Amino acid sequence: MADAHDAQLDVAAKIRTDIIKGRLVPGAKLREVALAERYEVSRIPIREALRALEADGLVESRKYSGSVVAPSPADDAEDLFEIRIVLESATAKRAARRAAGLSASGEHDVRWSEIRAEINEILEAGDAVIDQERFEDLAVLNMRFHFAIAELSGSLSFVSLLRQISGKIEWLYSLNLMRRGPQAWPEHREIIAAIDAGQVDRTAEAMARHVRRSRDSYFATMSDHSR
Repeated sequence: MADAHDAQLDVAAKIRTDIIKGRLVPGAKLREVALAERYEVSRIPIREALRALEADGLVESRKYSGSVVAPSPADDAEDLFEIRIVLESATAKRAARRAAGLSASGEHDVRWSEIRAEINEILEAGDAVIDQERFEDLAVLNMRFHFAIAELSGSLSFVSLLRQISGKIEWLYSLNLMRRGPQAWPEHREIIAAIDAGQVDRTAEAMARHVRRSRDSYFATMSDHSR
């Protein structure tokens, strides 16, 4: 059972990467037989992977066409960034409030410590990727960082809401990777420092500013490409 689940996660990650990197273009039909041959697996993990990717907004299921790659999130970019500003500011704010509470009580929260350690690993991995100019790896690391902040908030609702748009966030991020990626990464340290200090308002402002800068950079890049 575990092997089947692992196979589904593995193939879902591969299809996700191929969509985000443009190897599978918007509107492309995702036929189970062809995908099974492409990724060298049976049709069962393909079917489950497509369901998972549909939940992430990367795949659409159409009545007469079956599964297809979802339209590029570019058309919804403005709305997605506005949602992110509100959602992720609230998420970071709640994480900072939790940090302040833990500090005041002197309580040791094992899960909090585990997530904080993971965030440090993510940040160090991102630094290494930038040093080696492997910017394509930043998209996954960026999403991992933002999910970890959501987990620090302790809110299952925030985590669930972020997961619903995570595929499109990662897709948009990849479209502006070269311009924004190296600039955005150091801003993560400012956000987590504010959380660690329990500075609720500063944290919310830092996260909102971070997402707004990503939005502005994305639209500047799109404007350059349209000329």
